[in-house]
Amino acid sequence: MSARTAILIGGVYHVAFALFHLAFWRLFRWRRELTLLSPVNRSVMQILNLCLTFVFLAFAYVSFFHAPALLGTSLGQAMLLLIAIFWCLRAAEQLVFFGLRTPASAVFFALFIAGTLLYAYPFAVGIRGS
Repeated sequence: MSARTAILIGGVYHVAFALFHLAFWRLFRWRRELTLLSPVNRSVMQILNLCLTFVFLAFAYVSFFHAPALLGTSLGQAMLLLIAIFWCLRAAEQLVFFGLRTPASAVFFALFIAGTLLYAYPFAVGIRGS
């Protein structure tokens, strides 16, 4: 797979995660479940989710429309590394907070590792090409 293809797949990956996060209200019954939290915590949960959704859409945008810059500039290389680190940290957090006790948790862990690799690979190719 070429580095550019990995980045474009990464764009689709991020759109999928953005859509998944927009579905949190329904999937996790937030209308009911978040009432158990204080008003501040309820608001923080929703704000963080919406901001994270924006980050995923921003990652998708740069992946779709700026792949050559991601591959060919030092700023692009930094962005590839940061996105890879983001997903690596998310994979580690999956282990810390959920473990691998359920099949769903193991699937999410694998998805987060995949996100790491989708951006670490083009980063590594770019470093070697320098």
